[in-house]
Amino acid sequence: MEVKDFYYDLPQELIAQDPLKDRSSSRLLVMQKDSGQLQHRHFCDILEYLKPQDCLVINNTKVIPARLFGEREGTQAKIEILLLKRKEKDLWETLVKPGKRAREGARIVFGAGLLTGEIAAVQEDGNRIIRFELREDEAFFPLLDRLG
Repeated sequence: MEVKDFYYDLPQELIAQDPLKDRSSSRLLVMQKDSGQLQHRHFCDILEYLKPQDCLVINNTKVIPARLFGEREGTQAKIEILLLKRKEKDLWETLVKPGKRAREGARIVFGAGLLTGEIAAVQEDGNRIIRFELREDEAFFPLLDRLG
């Protein structure tokens, strides 16, 4: 499996921007385990699939806007960053597209200079470690909410 296997185009109009007012009308994809048949249902139908001894795990974590679009400093080449894992305060493991433009030492500017990142390392799997720099009057996650 390669990193490029996870790249796909998702049209902006298919990405939910706000939660539905009636959350129970959210879509539910059901796969029959024995046949692999797929059914499109609504979340309000979930009780039809749960049995008395089942364990339902609810994920109520906040999703951060982890995709950033920037430009390589000096060339203005467009670069897309996906934050994967926070390593330290301002150090993140990321996916970078296109990766060949993101060599160690390359600097990437986001939001007209509100946020800057420098490629600190290129890992064997192709992921990049980026050290982010921001202005003293900014905090990373509120800035990410604006730029991501």
